[in-house]
Amino acid sequence: MKIDVFHDTVCPWCRIGKQQLKNALAQWDGTPVTVEYHPFFLNESIPLEGADFRRYMAAKGGSDDIEFFFDAPRRAGAAVGLRFNFEQIQYAPNTLLSHRLIELAPQNLKETMIDALYKAYFEDGLNIGDLSTLVQIAGQNGLDAETIARQLHGDDAREAVLTKAHEAQRMGVSGVPLFVFQDQYALSGAQPASKMLGLMRQLDKQEVMR
Repeated sequence: MKIDVFHDTVCPWCRIGKQQLKNALAQWDGTPVTVEYHPFFLNESIPLEGADFRRYMAAKGGSDDIEFFFDAPRRAGAAVGLRFNFEQIQYAPNTLLSHRLIELAPQNLKETMIDALYKAYFEDGLNIGDLSTLVQIAGQNGLDAETIARQLHGDDAREAVLTKAHEAQRMGVSGVPLFVFQDQYALSGAQPASKMLGLMRQLDKQEVMR
């Protein structure tokens, strides 16, 4: 079974949805599953150097009281064992570099890298738009730091990421997380593991009956 996941590295609901998918897969006993992650930009216009997080969120919400943004993901995250320390975050980063890092990671380390980026941003408050921070994360999670530094200093994987992100937009993806099962059925948002599992079982049954 094929599952395509569209996500951004600064999307709290993407992190929660990824954990829900992981929980669903832990209960799965059907045909083998392949999961592929695709980049999406919630805001491609953020400067490469990033923006002040609180000012950015205040402008987005139209108010200096931005705590209402954080309550729901905090509670939903806690329910699946994830912590969100929004008070630690100082920068709203442009996510191109972080998606390039994921693209450069070998297939067997891509999910590890995604999880590491989520933790670095949402728990540790690190600026995942900063090249040196990304190099450090890469080195701590199985990649060669010198190689990654050279690749990110250059243009490696830049066009691949932009092409994939823009293709997602052309396909009609307008928000994330988005989970597409067998190129047929889409679930939008951080859906419960039970709902993902139910759809997977339904699709698996249809394949067996063909």
